[in-house]
Amino acid sequence: MHWFSELTLKLAQMPAIWITVQQAQGSVPRGEGTVMAVFEDEFLGTIGGGHLEFEAIAEARRYLQGSAIEQVLPLEKRFALGPSLGQCCGGALVLKFERVTISDEHRLQAVLAAQALKRFQPVALFGGGHVGKALVKVLAPLPFHVRWIDSRDEIFPNDVAPHVVCEHSNPVHAAVPDLVPNSRVLIMSFSHAEDLDVVAACLQRQREQKDLPYIGLIGSATKWATFKRRLAERGFSEAELEQVTCPIGVPGIEGKEPEVIAVAVAAQLLQA
Repeated sequence: MHWFSELTLKLAQMPAIWITVQQAQGSVPRGEGTVMAVFEDEFLGTIGGGHLEFEAIAEARRYLQGSAIEQVLPLEKRFALGPSLGQCCGGALVLKFERVTISDEHRLQAVLAAQALKRFQPVALFGGGHVGKALVKVLAPLPFHVRWIDSRDEIFPNDVAPHVVCEHSNPVHAAVPDLVPNSRVLIMSFSHAEDLDVVAACLQRQREQKDLPYIGLIGSATKWATFKRRLAERGFSEAELEQVTCPIGVPGIEGKEPEVIAVAVAAQLLQA
């Protein structure tokens, strides 16, 4: 869905060839259902890059330049990822080529939306501070739908990506019961008190529903030791506390800049 608006603008000016991976066998760069759009002067999306994509784009542009394109398309063509394509993946793909125009806008949007529902994971991000802002930018091109929550309604920028939903919640932890099932939760508010309340609400939800696969809390080991004591006083067991990841981010990245932390956290989400 990241390039749908650009696709619509281009289709309003000229037709394109819509390429779909119809079948994928063996080791291949992208799976079934992957799509891209090829115009005379550029392309959007990717079916995996490399010589396969080079040949597919060239094939699509031959169709765009042909005078009998409506009689030829749609068609399917098999590509073996072996020596002939200079790729050693060893698999094979069947690609479907079809001509599309602006009249196909709603159908193509439905295709991309269906892909997004299948591939994109829900993330609930509590906190609109420096790391939160950096993280939203890092997550923008990645397969996540982000629900960005803060108790301060003036904190959100105006230029967030289309799949980021900004939400004011006061108290902030009141948003936890309504999170989409299987949300990955990141907690980084401006206040330790708010952070503690959100963690407690997440653990309570885990006790009742067990549907939050990742609960990440920004902070040091010292912060987490303090939180563990306070959460134990609220009745949470050691086993329940083990469901919280703190500090967050893949190990080995030492930088403290918001952008560096954001990359480390995004990588951990992808691992999870």
